[in-house]
Amino acid sequence: MSGTAIIGELLLAHAPLVATVPAESMKEDLLPEGAELPALVAREVSSVERQMLDGSIALTIDRVAVTVRATSTKQRKAIMKLIRAACAGRTGTIAGCRSVAVLTAGAGPAVIGPGGSFEQTQDFRVSFDAPA
Repeated sequence: MSGTAIIGELLLAHAPLVATVPAESMKEDLLPEGAELPALVAREVSSVERQMLDGSIALTIDRVAVTVRATSTKQRKAIMKLIRAACAGRTGTIAGCRSVAVLTAGAGPAVIGPGGSFEQTQDFRVSFDAPA
């Protein structure tokens, strides 16, 4: 169980996003060299566990960054909106994790990425109950 798994499931379940960024162009941790654009990569930035005294569950809070690489500024901005629409404010049981809550946690600067791509990162705060 991880915040990246939760975010990945939400991204892949959002039809408007998958229509713009094919599922095979969404990766965890690393995009292959020369990946076709547009593409997304999700990475865990940090993780904090708060274990309950009875040892039954551990409230876990992951910070997950989703980076978009696009062919233009216009495409980057549109995909950033789709990423937020797919993930922000989602709650419930997601990717096998209970008591999930996903909140936005800021966006990074727009930069020129590898191969002259237009890149930006959207961060999320993902909390969930994990078995201890």
